[in-house]
Amino acid sequence: MAISQAMCTSFKKELLEGKHDFNSAGHTFKLALYSAAATLSAGTTNFTTSGEVVGAGYTTGGIELTQVDPTIDGTVGITNFATATFTAVSITARGGLIYNTTTDGTAGTTNAVAVLDFSADQTAVAGNFTVSFPTADGTSAILRIE
Repeated sequence: MAISQAMCTSFKKELLEGKHDFNSAGHTFKLALYSAAATLSAGTTNFTTSGEVVGAGYTTGGIELTQVDPTIDGTVGITNFATATFTAVSITARGGLIYNTTTDGTAGTTNAVAVLDFSADQTAVAGNFTVSFPTADGTSAILRIE
């Protein structure tokens, strides 16, 4: 099994089709966490429970992310998310999946956006599990179009 950090290929096509709205009042994006047993990569197209972490306090499907409105940095289009905190959980995660639950404005969708690789297992025991996103600039933002 493997988790490879990437912007999902299906997302790139859907972006050109206008299916994702990253404005703060736009679509709902979530972050689900996965164990080392998961297989996630650029080829991931949808949220899956296969390999998703299981543990006290963690809810299947993860948590809703807070968007940072899209902007530009030089010639790069960027968007980002605020720090995501899973509170009072006992889990071990190797990576995550950002996905859109309202693609095209339709509730109940699970379109994959990006795979996050934490590089090693990260653990929280009866505490907070925090995912901090990189600086929102043209070289570091989690989602950038160059």
